[in-house]
Order: sequence, then C-alpha cells, then structure tokens
Amino acid sequence: MKNILLCFLLIIGLSPGCRTAKLSLPAAEAGFTIVFEPAPPYASMRIPALVLTKQGTLLAFCEGRIGTASDWTEMDMLMRRSTDGGRTWEPAMVIAARQDSMPTSNATPIVDANGTVHLLYQRGYEKAFYTKSNDDGKTWSRAVEITYAFDDFRPEYNWQVLAPGPGHSIQMKNGRLLAPVWICNAEEQRPHKRHYPSRVATIYSDDTGRTWKRGAIIPDAPAIKNPSEAMVVELADGSVMLNMRHSGGAHRRGISYSPDGIGNWTVPVIDTALFEPVCMASIIRVNDKAGNGLVFVNPDSRDIPKFPRKNLMAKFSTDEGKTWPLRQVIDTAAAGYSDLAVDKNGTVYCLYETNTIGKGWNYSLVLKRFRIGRKE
Repeated sequence: MKNILLCFLLIIGLSPGCRTAKLSLPAAEAGFTIVFEPAPPYASMRIPALVLTKQGTLLAFCEGRIGTASDWTEMDMLMRRSTDGGRTWEPAMVIAARQDSMPTSNATPIVDANGTVHLLYQRGYEKAFYTKSNDDGKTWSRAVEITYAFDDFRPEYNWQVLAPGPGHSIQMKNGRLLAPVWICNAEEQRPHKRHYPSRVATIYSDDTGRTWKRGAIIPDAPAIKNPSEAMVVELADGSVMLNMRHSGGAHRRGISYSPDGIGNWTVPVIDTALFEPVCMASIIRVNDKAGNGLVFVNPDSRDIPKFPRKNLMAKFSTDEGKTWPLRQVIDTAAAGYSDLAVDKNGTVYCLYETNTIGKGWNYSLVLKRFRIGRKE
C-alpha cells in the first residue's frame, strides 16, 4: 500500500502509538485471558476454534479431553460465549457430549451472512456431524450425521479416518459454505490409531447447510507429505486459497488454489515465508480502514532446535498471500494450535493453546487481541 506502513498492535496492555510489525513485543507485556483451563475430568483443553457472530459475540470451542491429552481419548466438545470482546466469558456448555469412549473433536464453525452459526465436527474419526445455532450460540439444533459427504470420496480414496478442519471456516461471497477436510487410508487403525497417510479436500453446502457434498481431493505434490489439517480463505478475485499442514522436509506450509473452492485445485506448492513445525495454523481476512489483507498465525520456531511448538507469530500480507513481509510475535512460550476471528474495526482475536498449569500437552486455551494499524 503506497505511503502506508502497516503494523501489528497488540492491544492488551499496550501503550498508545504504532510499532512496526518487524519489532516483536515481548509476550510478558501483552498478557492473555484464560478461556479454557484443565480441571477434572479434563486433563487437557485442546484444538481451538473461534468465530465472531454477526451480533458481535465471540464463540470459542475446544475439546475437553478426559484423563489424558491423547487425540484418541474420550472427550467433550465445549463452547464458551463472550459478549465483551473476550474480556469475560459465560460458563462452558457442552455442544457434543462424550460418547462410547470415542474422541469428539475438530470443531469447524462457519458464520453465514444471515447470522446463523454452522458447526461441523467428528466422532471416532469415523463419522461427521453438523449442527447450527440461530441465536448467537445460545442453543443448537439436533446434530445430524453428514458422513455421506465423506463416503463419496471412497471410490477414489478408501479412507479409514476422517476429520473436518479444525478451526473456523468460511461462507464464500456466492453463499457457499466451505470447509476443508482431511482423510486417511491407513489400514488397521486400531490399535495403532494413526492419522497418516493422508490427503486433503473440501466439503461444501450450497443450500445453507441442509446438504453437504464432496469437493475434489487436492493433488499430490513431491514436497507435500501427508497433508492434513488445513484452512481456506477466499481471495479478492473470488478464488480460494487452501493453506495446509504437512510433514514434508521443507518445513514450510503447503498452498493450493481453486477457482471455486471445490475443484480444479492447483498442485500444492511450498510457501517459503510460512514456517511449518508440523502443526495446525490459522488464516483470516481483515477488511477495515487500515487496509485489506490476510493474517496468518502459527508457531514459528525455525530458529529453535527441533522446531518445537513455541514462538506463536502473526504474519500479515497485503497482496493476497503472495508475500508476508510484516510479522509480530504473539507469545514466545509454548504455543500450539490457534484460531482467529476479526471484527469490523480490524481487531484480531487469537485463541491458542499454551501452558497455564502443568506442562507438555496439558494445554489451556487463552485469548489475545491485536490490531492492524497504520501510519500515514
């Protein structure tokens, strides 16, 4: 943007003034709000999802994992509401209760133009479900199974494991509800319970969630190994960019493009600016008076031995993700999965995993806020 210097402003505990995005603000100066913290029976609060409703309510989702932090343990899917920008939160409510000792996970919420909040999730990595709220997350419809959309992948890819998201997804300008998904065809999952080998695709609804269909599977690429958790963003020209986790040796994020979010995906390429420690990441569009751009967040531990999930960093692009020149450290400590929401004033809300009690995988979920600002 000509004659404009964009910068990240952390707005919790930040003094007035604008700092360039290349200057990191130490996490200790910023603080955070605890949204979910482990307490019996929950050993770990993992896998954040975050949306801002049309009424301005933040809805934060997570998995309350019973007894252990394992992906395969029994768990409840929980949600909390905040009507004051994340400063205070209503008590947690169970959106999908534990069932048959199976994991219930991968919350993938979508807010549509009419204010309905749509939610996809999985049980046992075998079945997918859909529910919705028409009252800002206060109540939810009876969940219906939508595994049929994944079954349509089977002639091409005989999966044994399925999962949407996780994290927020999108409604496109044409009204389409679009969610990235990953599927795995490892044989004899139990007792091994693996999540690879894997592929990434999308499912979508063109009738406001009543029915769901499969999109095309993202093509293979030599540099992309076992792609899984992904997120989509609609670009200015109406096309869709898919940003994916994978375990390839380049340790950089994989990117693919589609004209409509469901087909003609390009062969994935490596985005050399976006580090990949092999972890879920979040991406979202910001549209406000400061400018139109994309924000990306994940742990950027490229300078730390063994690439741990630490040093959560936000990056900003003003050219639809072609380059990411502006960046801001959000938290230098342990930080894993994250999700983003943004309001009409350009405030970005980041819900992410970190340790507030204990250590290792006994995560809490905390919220920080930052803003895209400018200097003329």
